Amino acid sequence: MIKILIADDHPVVREGLKQIISKAEDMTVQGEALNGNETIEMIKTGEWDVVVLDIAMPGRDGLDVLKEIRAAKPKLPVLILSVHPEEQIAVRTLKLGASGYMNKEAAPKELVNAIRKVYSGSKYVSSNLAEKIVSSLDSNVSDDPNQILSDREFQVMRMIASGKNVNEIADELFISVKTVRTYRERILQKLKLKNDVEIARYALKNRLLEN
Repeated sequence: MIKILIADDHPVVREGLKQIISKAEDMTVQGEALNGNETIEMIKTGEWDVVVLDIAMPGRDGLDVLKEIRAAKPKLPVLILSVHPEEQIAVRTLKLGASGYMNKEAAPKELVNAIRKVYSGSKYVSSNLAEKIVSSLDSNVSDDPNQILSDREFQVMRMIASGKNVNEIADELFISVKTVRTYRERILQKLKLKNDVEIARYALKNRLLEN
């Protein structure tokens, strides 16, 4: 029996995922985490076969949670489940060690198959994303400007776009205000933007924020 931990802050989403998984005879949901800190604690104290992780939860950014899971349990398969379009964030999470990426809209049909695949040690991506990854190998330049951002810059960009100020970002990421401002300047330069309003517009246009 595949033991699954669901990490998502939305009760309706968790209930929906449990209903889908309950129809599979070879897997069971044995734990639920409501935020990033709780997810990390449950990973460290429990035994799981697969983690289904929302990339945007309160408490800790999903990218940081993924990094910490990889550090604590390097072989534990993590399936990212998110509202963000695959082309915007999937490759970044796969590079950080995720075993697969799935858009929440595809979950009812593909979730069980995706869990089985990552549990077996394989990677899961949709056929559409697989084609884009193969196509990108033919070019040294990414079609997506945000891919030139480092993971931390990407993280700070999303936080600025969500309305957080430099002090809030510094406190949440445990870095100095000066460092946040440095990241902000790099983001503006790399994305050819002028200010925080344009960062927010960019993030909304590219669906990099939760609805």
